[in-house]
Amino acid sequence: MVFTGNFYRMKNDKLKAAERIKKLRELISDYRYHYHVLDESVMSEAAADSLKHELTQLEDQYPDLITPDSPTQRVAGEPISGFRTIGHRIPMLSLNDVFNQIELEAWIKRIKKFLPPSVRLEYFMDLKMDGFAAALVYEDGILTSAVTRGDGRVGEDVTANVRTIESVPLRLRKAAGYEKFLKGRTEIRGEIVMYKKDFSRLNESRAASGQPLFANPRNTAAGTIRQLNPNLVAERPLHFHSYDILRDDPGEVVTNNFAYKAIRELGLQANSETKLAKDSKDILDFANQWEEKRAKLPFNTDGLVIKVNDRLLYARLGVVGKAPRGAAAYKYPAEQATTKVKDIFISIGRTGSATPVAILEPVLVAGSTVQMATLHNESEVKRKDIRVGDTVIIHKAGDIIPEVIEPLLRLRTGTEKEFTMPLDCPECSTRLVKLKADEAVWRCPNNSCPSRVWKRIQHYASKAALDIEGLGEKNVIALLNSGLINDTADIYELKKEDLLGLDRFAEISATKLVNAIQSQKTPPLARFLYGLGIRHVGVQTAVDLANRFKRLDTLGNATFNDLREVEGVGDIVAESILFWFEDDDNQRILAKFRSLGVWPQDVKTVGGKLSGKRFVVTGSLESMSREEAAERIRALGGTFQSSLGKDTDYLVVGANVGANKLARAEKFGTHVIHEKQLLGLLN
Repeated sequence: MVFTGNFYRMKNDKLKAAERIKKLRELISDYRYHYHVLDESVMSEAAADSLKHELTQLEDQYPDLITPDSPTQRVAGEPISGFRTIGHRIPMLSLNDVFNQIELEAWIKRIKKFLPPSVRLEYFMDLKMDGFAAALVYEDGILTSAVTRGDGRVGEDVTANVRTIESVPLRLRKAAGYEKFLKGRTEIRGEIVMYKKDFSRLNESRAASGQPLFANPRNTAAGTIRQLNPNLVAERPLHFHSYDILRDDPGEVVTNNFAYKAIRELGLQANSETKLAKDSKDILDFANQWEEKRAKLPFNTDGLVIKVNDRLLYARLGVVGKAPRGAAAYKYPAEQATTKVKDIFISIGRTGSATPVAILEPVLVAGSTVQMATLHNESEVKRKDIRVGDTVIIHKAGDIIPEVIEPLLRLRTGTEKEFTMPLDCPECSTRLVKLKADEAVWRCPNNSCPSRVWKRIQHYASKAALDIEGLGEKNVIALLNSGLINDTADIYELKKEDLLGLDRFAEISATKLVNAIQSQKTPPLARFLYGLGIRHVGVQTAVDLANRFKRLDTLGNATFNDLREVEGVGDIVAESILFWFEDDDNQRILAKFRSLGVWPQDVKTVGGKLSGKRFVVTGSLESMSREEAAERIRALGGTFQSSLGKDTDYLVVGANVGANKLARAEKFGTHVIHEKQLLGLLN
């Protein structure tokens, strides 16, 4: 055979290409590790894309140089017909749950019985992610398979789909001191999760295109990873958070704390929100800390995973049933639960809205006992087909009013009763009406309806309105039932002697309430306006109206066109304001206020340092609530907006902010600032 110069040039070119490909892969893998695991950028995304493009071109030219761990091999491309099953060498067990201090201490006491008295236990704690469990298998450092948890013993082979997840390395990272994990079989277990912001953005996109919305991030992640088309999986942002590493020789991983260090050094994500504990007090302190802060996490969590840190002791404790004895899941109070609908009644609000409310068999949800839940309106009851006697799923998060999500139709017995909206108000027997034919809400039009009266007074005294301490629901009802008051203005005629005749008041509490009421005879116009309870007039609209009209009398004489000139006031709000001031009962109450010396202050034009500037706050702030931020912005002459618009000057970004709002801010030319910069403006 004769070798020409051309052959040697081609061979030399291929050797150069192989060397270039090797370096490109290392650089791209390093970028992936820093960006997706360490959450830091070593180069721009555009630069990384350019490197990937060059690598693709070289591999197209020399296809025999393509290896399974190349970054170009993440997307398999062709849909598959189904998943084959793979057995787990070591079962992926579930965890037993504990829900409170008593159950936690009982678990600790049980495991100590299986160990010598001299053993001092240390516990490793991590946040329990609401994701989809899977195991990654690496042979000599290269990803060879990814398997779902399945039934714990056998799972589905989802390797092609998991390869598309950028936070999963196709080759384990070389790290000093961890070289042994690059030889032989290394199994890394974790959760596939979709971050909350990505889930919101995905649903926004689906809503815009008329597609049905996904239920929650966990189900979306699980459904995505089980798609038969890897290209579809690649389009959805998923993350793999590791929580365990297994080797054929268990002695190579001495503690769970070390396992997390090894995982990170090998190039995978592992939660940084971990801690070691010595006893139940340490565990509960950690649990309580994250129960308060978990809303700021990028992923959902419903509790902690607690493990005996020493892996030898952990293995020695063994398995009970289908769960390891040396681990437990500490669960936060559930935000959903099932219970029965005992009855449905109608609640009349301060504006007359007639809302169906379900009376429930008491159930513990989100840390409190729930006995009632809103059903919103007649149309919602029919749409969800909720009946008296149904077993239903209810949802409650924090201070949010509980609501019924859906009935469990398969548990019906045939004795359930359909709900029928009453014709008359249950409080005053006035015929219910709809103000507009297409409105979903029925209303009681009687201003003197007992339910409307006490809720109006309570609203007037609420923190966002006149902030009269001591005038809550029970005291308002007691005052009405005693005949001491009949409307909101009457509270200003209360005397200490009047209150001392009621069971709910003593000398100090009576004095405090009278003083609190009298201190609010000349409130700021915006607070007074909000306190009047005009339908559709929220806190910000009240501020905008006060700043525009300066005096209550001027607002009362405003025309429809005058009102429409105010920012945020559309046709519906303008009509509602006109209707309120035209109502004879409302005019009588204003006249009564004036006769008692109760009248809001006129707004004086004072140019604050934020005058003319419009702010929107998105995400959670650390130093103050959103309401406090709004108040401080308004106090300096700024405008607090509920939604981002073309006229917004500043978007204040807190924790857990969706990319959609940031994109809109860029589109509108809105200045994006963080909490520290906002504090600088406020101070």
